Amino acid sequence: MSKPEIPPLLAQLNPLGFWDLALQTLAKELSPQQFKTWIQPLKIKGYEESERLLLIGAPNPFKLDWIRRTFSSRLHEIAADYFGHPVNLQFTLGADAHRGGLAPGRSSGQDIGRAPPQVMISEQAVEAPAQGFDAIDDVRNPAEREQAKLNPALTFESFVTGKANQLARAASIQVAQNPGASYNPMFLYGGVGLGKTHLIHAIGNHLLKEKSTAKIRYIHAEQYVSDVVRAYQQKAFDRFKRYYHSLDLLLIDDIQFFGGKSRTQEEFFYAFEALINNGAQVIITSDTYPKEMEGIDERLISRFDSGLTVAIEPPELEMRVAILMKKAAAEGVPMSEDVAFFVAKHLRSNIRELEGALRKILAYVRFHGKEVNIEVARNALKDLLSIQNRQISVDSIQRTVADFYNIKVADMYSKKRPANIARPRQIAMFIAKELTQKSLPEIGELFGGRDHTTVLHAVRKIAEERQHDSHLNHELHVLEQSLKN
Repeated sequence: MSKPEIPPLLAQLNPLGFWDLALQTLAKELSPQQFKTWIQPLKIKGYEESERLLLIGAPNPFKLDWIRRTFSSRLHEIAADYFGHPVNLQFTLGADAHRGGLAPGRSSGQDIGRAPPQVMISEQAVEAPAQGFDAIDDVRNPAEREQAKLNPALTFESFVTGKANQLARAASIQVAQNPGASYNPMFLYGGVGLGKTHLIHAIGNHLLKEKSTAKIRYIHAEQYVSDVVRAYQQKAFDRFKRYYHSLDLLLIDDIQFFGGKSRTQEEFFYAFEALINNGAQVIITSDTYPKEMEGIDERLISRFDSGLTVAIEPPELEMRVAILMKKAAAEGVPMSEDVAFFVAKHLRSNIRELEGALRKILAYVRFHGKEVNIEVARNALKDLLSIQNRQISVDSIQRTVADFYNIKVADMYSKKRPANIARPRQIAMFIAKELTQKSLPEIGELFGGRDHTTVLHAVRKIAEERQHDSHLNHELHVLEQSLKN
């Protein structure tokens, strides 16, 4: 993209001018539903010229995570073009800032000073604590969990298995028992909070237990990027390569953060090749199927596809119940099956959401000195349940799905049957059955008076296709998370 005809000094004083340009640019590059869903809700919250810091607010944690993963690189490019130099974009919760009112070179209130440390790392400017190769230069020391950055609580024994993750768990156990020989590399993908990180830590912990001298490293992709930048700044690529190329097991989480970072991808390609050639095991996670990742070099994608790629799906009801009961027992507060079913029926998206609900229940019973029952769970989760009940209605599902697929809400209950309308309508029916307490006849009535057999057909069709269509599964996960946040 050519640089806008704006004097650099003037650009420095006009963060809202940058945001107008970003909106115009992304509106042309994205589909209408993508732009409306992800970009439109964002707001500029503050700008500090002396630190070249620009704060961007997102309305909820899911959108914040998605923006950082998917659009951060492009926003960095637009900002660098507009301001005439690299800008540190910081993404944080809260999109309630006013469009105007930002004085030149000043932040809005105390937002910047109090922002959580969620800076999206760019390859142009990084300030990171010494970790990884910089802090652990002698990789031949006996491996310990602190060196490997493994969480000892994340093991195969503490991992709850169900249909949604049984293949991923089986493959992970096979890799842990035969590192470098079975499924190399292994690529796990799925939405937020489904257990990808748990499984790769479990592999590392198993190998460390079997071979205490193994050189293991778990690292999030953002930290790997910062290691690359620091190696570049310190002219320390020999040390960087000596560290990463000599590992026995590399566990790298959320590799989609590499998108658009060419130098990082180049270094990771060399590290990947060296590790595979040395018989070391590489395990990678992402929120997206390899070929659907944006901004990733084709040669890396082809390497990811050369091993085993496994999806982890959102947990089914029975699995959510089992997770709640097992985690409650581990906390010393047994939970009956009927209470677990009550909670699991209302919280459907991922394991982290279940864990958060369990923490609220445990805190409530300990504070009030009560035993866990349905009424206690209802009281402990009343704020969460009221949000769920308020947001997830058939009407909100119809509006969200219609916006996402760029059709009219009226098409949801019309008699029209072209594919571009019928398909989203079936998806909306499926989500309504999954996320509300409505019966099939009630859902049919809200979709233009359709018979309950029509709804049942749509639900079964989408549920079946979701099992083997990764693109559909990804879209459903995005829609479900959007409705829940």
